[in-house]
Amino acid sequence: MNLKKRGRLKYEFTTKIWQSSGKGGWYFVSLPNKLAKEIRKNLKSEEEGWGRLKAKARIGESEWETAIWFDSKHETYLLPLKAEIRKKEKLETGKDIQTIIWI
Repeated sequence: MNLKKRGRLKYEFTTKIWQSSGKGGWYFVSLPNKLAKEIRKNLKSEEEGWGRLKAKARIGESEWETAIWFDSKHETYLLPLKAEIRKKEKLETGKDIQTIIWI
């Protein structure tokens, strides 16, 4: 789903949190592939280095400025979840979460 708000496109989805392998691995949510294809088709020209798109994200009561990165291995964008957000919202790997992003 996307709606323009304050000049940005809004996307809402539910997905699971996962952690990259290795010690101290980052936590992410992967955008659904169908949604990622739509974003890439429409906004690829706005990507910065490494497939980065500036974004605003919302999970629960937390909203923050961030970016999503296109991961060619998984063919989707990844939204990193910093520790502050995970702790505040009590997020755990494997848990379904409702996510909103504005690009």
